[in-house]
Amino acid sequence: MKKKNAIVKPNKSTNRIALAFKKARAFIVKQWDVFTQWWYKHIWPIFEKIRYALTHNFILRIENQIMTLFSFIKIRITRKRIYASYGFLFILIWLVGLAVFTLYPMFYSLYLSFNSAYYNLQQGVVTTWIGFQNFVNIIRSSTLLPLFSTYIGRMVISVPLIIVFSIIIAVLVNNPIKMKGIWRTIFFLPVIISTGPVLTELMAQDATSLPSLTTSAVFNYLTNSLSPLIADPLTNILNSMLMILWYAGIPILVFLAGLQKVDPALYEAASIDGASAWDRFWKITLPSIKPLIGVNVVYIVVSMSLYVEGGGILDLARTHMLVGAPDSSIWFGYGYAAAIAWVYFLLMVIIMAIFARVFGGRRER
Repeated sequence: MKKKNAIVKPNKSTNRIALAFKKARAFIVKQWDVFTQWWYKHIWPIFEKIRYALTHNFILRIENQIMTLFSFIKIRITRKRIYASYGFLFILIWLVGLAVFTLYPMFYSLYLSFNSAYYNLQQGVVTTWIGFQNFVNIIRSSTLLPLFSTYIGRMVISVPLIIVFSIIIAVLVNNPIKMKGIWRTIFFLPVIISTGPVLTELMAQDATSLPSLTTSAVFNYLTNSLSPLIADPLTNILNSMLMILWYAGIPILVFLAGLQKVDPALYEAASIDGASAWDRFWKITLPSIKPLIGVNVVYIVVSMSLYVEGGGILDLARTHMLVGAPDSSIWFGYGYAAAIAWVYFLLMVIIMAIFARVFGGRRER
């Protein structure tokens, strides 16, 4: 019988492998020492000279924890500022992208809005300074002013409608009901569907309106009794009621996330004190999600404004930019398109500021 716990003696092949690994390790360590000596003797002094040149010149000079810019701006180097510089290094690529792809096009379009600008195959964009003439032409335009008034009226009616609808749905979904995740998905699906060519095809098939609304007596009264300045935005909203409500997907999720942060003990305490569901909504629910209304207003206004509708403001600006020529009496080129875009942008900012003021109210001190 074999003995238990017998000691296994290493054979010759095992000793050879161990000896080979030992020699290889000694060789690698020796070569690494040689490399580091060569590096610090020949390469490292070059980097030291480069570092000294970068930190001791007429633009930047760093001595004794003091950074001097252009010989007169002195900044003390502290631990807090070093950590802040690390943060700026992390977002440096984003800052470069922001400057190149956002800020530069914005300021260049602002410059073009004060010029008569057209594209030439040989010279590129040819500009001629005309001051505020493009903006004056926009004010005098019989095509753009109705579009701007329709846009303002649509925002004034659509944004509160979407906000109220989103709050109602978020409150309902936040209740303890079954299949809550499925309901969230159902209300978010229109956000995915209404992108790109899908929405264009749905609008072509008249799937974004309610036929019962367009054939109702209210619709006929709006079109026949009111002035076009008031009737056009209302009829436009009724014609695209479903598309407007589709923008409520993300606001519903935002409000739902805010509602889930509310402490249930507040509702329990209010119920014990005799508060009704209506009182709990106005005293607890609405104040809790009030800061999120401004975020949703910005999202709704921007997302609805960026949709390029056929015959709309953005589509007209694009046509001026692409078709415009110096000898054309209808299409006025890049400068006029840039002026339209900036007026459109200013209207967006004003509408967002007004809604933020109305829905946000005054802050309590």
